[in-house]
Amino acid sequence: MDIRQLTTFHKVATLLSFTRAATELKYAQSSVTAQIKSLETSLGVELFERLAGKIQLTQAGQRFLPYAEQMLSLAGEARGRVTGDGEPAGLLTIGTMESITSYRMPPVLEFFHHRYPQLQLVLRPSLCAETLHSLRQGTFDMGFLMEAETRHPGVQSEVLGSEPLVVVASPQHPLAAESKVDLDQLRECQVLAPEAGCAYRELFEAELNDGSGEPVPFLEFGNIESIKRGLAAGLGVSLLPTMTVAEEIAAGEFAVLAWEPPFEVFTQLAWRRGRQATREMRLFIDRTIESMAVEYEPTAV
Repeated sequence: MDIRQLTTFHKVATLLSFTRAATELKYAQSSVTAQIKSLETSLGVELFERLAGKIQLTQAGQRFLPYAEQMLSLAGEARGRVTGDGEPAGLLTIGTMESITSYRMPPVLEFFHHRYPQLQLVLRPSLCAETLHSLRQGTFDMGFLMEAETRHPGVQSEVLGSEPLVVVASPQHPLAAESKVDLDQLRECQVLAPEAGCAYRELFEAELNDGSGEPVPFLEFGNIESIKRGLAAGLGVSLLPTMTVAEEIAAGEFAVLAWEPPFEVFTQLAWRRGRQATREMRLFIDRTIESMAVEYEPTAV
């Protein structure tokens, strides 16, 4: 296998289209197909399943993808170290979460897309515990965390700031008109929550389930957007990062309940401790801090 084959494989795996991959790489589609076939032959496995005009990664392809990303990242790092100059290039694999990807990252992604087109940012949806594991294993170059803790074994982090949280509901919810809401009132509500493993969900759950009665049941949703639809339908209340519901609050579509979370979570950008940050990593860190300075007061850890 060679770097060209790995680049082509990664592009096809990301787009799940030979045609689109060929267009972006400026190759003939036959060249893309030939490179993938050659890579599959050298590995002795099929990397893609071709079904009814669509493709998807095989299990072998899914297992191979993170290794391809690591090799491409290392190749970019080596190229930068050897040449000492030139355009930032290569691939950075970044573990992130829905709220950061949707509400904080667009300006950063736009900047890199236009300013450094040779540097490819690959965003991998990941819960914080999974991100920490992947950073320690070297599967991710960097990762975003939203945790109460700011120090993590084997990981170095840059704290971007305290992430504001609010409990919200439909304006028609009975608690929306209350001047003060307590835990006993919240325990009587249906709570809509993201999947287990989310730090602010676990902290909220601990507050509600403090041993004073039956555990409060959570109605678990797969993502924040589905939680927001549930809130709009009057299904219950939810604790969410303020950034994810700011527009709905301003438009009067959601009401902020009068309960102040007695805990804090901090959004952080992290990488493996002991790893020397490449030029590309440092560029991403600096730009992320600069871009998010409007929302956060950056603090080094």
